[in-house]
Amino acid sequence: MSIKYTVYIHPFTERHYIKRFRKKYKRGWDITLVALQREFEFFDLLFEENTAETIIEKRGIKICKTKFRIAGTNQSKGGSGNRCIVAVHTEKKEVQVLLVYNKTDLAGSGNETTQWKSVVKKNHPEYADIL
Repeated sequence: MSIKYTVYIHPFTERHYIKRFRKKYKRGWDITLVALQREFEFFDLLFEENTAETIIEKRGIKICKTKFRIAGTNQSKGGSGNRCIVAVHTEKKEVQVLLVYNKTDLAGSGNETTQWKSVVKKNHPEYADIL
C-alpha cells in the first residue's frame, strides 16, 4: 500500500511550461495533467514501476525526475522527451511539481540535468541548497 500525497503545482511551472503543453496538445494535455496529478498522489508507486528516479535526497525532501507521455500520442514515456521535476516531502506527504518540460524547452549549455537544476535553483530558491 502506498502513502497518499497532496500534489501542488507551482505557479511558475504553470505560467512558463504547462502553458506550452496546453497550447500544443489541448485536450490531450488536460487528460495528461489529471493523470500526472493522480500518479503523483501515490508517488511511491512510480519508483516500483521505474518511472521515477531520485536525483538527490536531503532533509526529508527527495528531488525526483519522472517521464511522461501526452495522452492521445503514440510516443512512449521515455521516447517523448517529456519530464517532470518534483520535490517529494516525505514528512508533510506533499509532492510539489517544480518543472514540467520537454527536453527541447530547456535553453542553455550543458547537459539536461545541469539545465533543469539551473532553472529550479533560479525559480524555486527554497530548493537551491538541496541541489
